[in-house]
Amino acid sequence: MATINKALQNRLINEGGLTKETIEAAMEASKSQAAVNVIYARGIMQIRDEVTGGIPLNVAMRNSELFPPLALQMTTIGEESGALDDLLKRVATHYEDSVDNNVDQLTSLLEPLIMCVLAILVGGLLIAMYLPIFQIGQVV
Repeated sequence: MATINKALQNRLINEGGLTKETIEAAMEASKSQAAVNVIYARGIMQIRDEVTGGIPLNVAMRNSELFPPLALQMTTIGEESGALDDLLKRVATHYEDSVDNNVDQLTSLLEPLIMCVLAILVGGLLIAMYLPIFQIGQVV
């Protein structure tokens, strides 16, 4: 989501308008990610076709049913106010921050689990090393 919005925003600033090439550049930017999402690629192609047919970007995005309400509302406001590039940048920043926060929360939740697993492994290793020594001491 953030990649698509940033690519659209960068192309809008550089080219000065929403064109077929701008949307194709956003599609290429999203394809350059490590994992290509086929659903979003198809959605962007659908949006490209609708925008070149004269439909506003926010309506085309709504028709694709891929974008969350925040992105749709910001796109609508951006088109109406003429500040689409700025609002797309804000949407991209919001989603990037959201992903960063989710990753931080997941990491903080996994840290205690990792510590417990490491404690069990170290405890098991110590028992495996010292148990034979104690058994030899009992035999003698």
